[in-house]
Amino acid sequence: MNMEDEIYDRIVELCEEGDELVEEDCYPEAIIRYEAALELVPNPKYIWEASTWIYTALGDVYFLQSQFQEALNQFQEALKCPDAIGNPFIQLRIGQCFFELEDIMKAREFLLKAYMLDGTEVFEDEEEKYFICIQPMI
Repeated sequence: MNMEDEIYDRIVELCEEGDELVEEDCYPEAIIRYEAALELVPNPKYIWEASTWIYTALGDVYFLQSQFQEALNQFQEALKCPDAIGNPFIQLRIGQCFFELEDIMKAREFLLKAYMLDGTEVFEDEEEKYFICIQPMI
């Protein structure tokens, strides 16, 4: 199934605006752009690849603001969308959210998935504590 070009182009535009706002640490404004983009995605949202990256972007913004439960909620929505299960970044962020929410067993599960998908590379720009969490298991 294909999305109308005009709608897709507007979704991309809103996401690019959101990405630029994230780079400027303007998180609330970025969330507004991403949510506007998500509203444009036709129902059911879970069949569209665009939903994968919008939910992921939303999760990342909440993660960057240390709003770990909301970040986790967004990443779990992303998991319902195309190509998300095999995405190491999504697995990493879910693991990090669980870690910060003090659910270490779940954290290890998802951090290990990220590691299995992308090795140590996925951990390169992250705090060392996340990799240390799984080191005894690898």
